[in-house]
Amino acid sequence: MKIGIIFCLSILILSSFVADQNRKKEKSKARGKEIYTDFCVTCHRANGEGTAKIFPPLAKSDYLKNQQTESIYAIKYGQKGKITVNATDYNGMMPAPGLDDEEVADVMNYINHAWGNDYGKMVTADQVKAVKK
Repeated sequence: MKIGIIFCLSILILSSFVADQNRKKEKSKARGKEIYTDFCVTCHRANGEGTAKIFPPLAKSDYLKNQQTESIYAIKYGQKGKITVNATDYNGMMPAPGLDDEEVADVMNYINHAWGNDYGKMVTADQVKAVKK
């Protein structure tokens, strides 16, 4: 009997934690979409497809999927030099938009889960803070 009660309580606590994490992620993605619209949409476009050979795509991007730390760095500090995205080379410059760590995390959470992307767990401000220049 006690084991059953403990098991049920554990399930309730775990499901409450998961629901809370999902709410936080959804709020972060919503904030990230607003920031993306303000700072990123001009180059990477509303559909995340970028501009061929000029601005790399974020939608279905192998670089974004496999280079999360580098993607955080690019949003936080800007990007300069050659990168390869979906077998296409890009050698441009993206200025740092001047976002704080929470805003960078929000943008990452949005682009990681927009346009059919499903790239990883929620990015936190602490993860962003750990990325140094």
